[in-house]
Amino acid sequence: MERVARAKAEAGWKLLRLRNLPLAPVLAADTTVALDGRILGKPADRKEAAEMLASLSGQRHEVLTAVALMRDDQLESSLSRSEVQFKKLTSDEIAQYVASGECDDKAGAYAIQGRAARFVVELRGSYSGVMGLPLYETSQLLEKLRDRRNPY
Repeated sequence: MERVARAKAEAGWKLLRLRNLPLAPVLAADTTVALDGRILGKPADRKEAAEMLASLSGQRHEVLTAVALMRDDQLESSLSRSEVQFKKLTSDEIAQYVASGECDDKAGAYAIQGRAARFVVELRGSYSGVMGLPLYETSQLLEKLRDRRNPY
């Protein structure tokens, strides 16, 4: 996952240079949901989204978000780890959530900042990390790569 975030940042940096755009820091992130050692990426379709939510129902799972920052050929990254406990979901709750479309293109088929917030019994770690951009880790990377002569 950290490898993916770093590759995204490098690709963005290369694109800036290739297009002769003003060089600016490039930030990238990648989020994964893990349940009992099994990775739940983005669902291929809504059927798979419903299956993912059913597997998360009543369970504690881990959300890992890697963030990477590239500036002036320097690349740094960090990893945020959080634990999320879901309540036991009914089949109607899963069906309604999936029908809302909020599950589309989301790791683990849910967005904590949306309707799925009502499924969360407990969160240990970073709310912003579960959302997909861990703000503490991001601020630490920005500080680490900040150019004191030319701050962003």
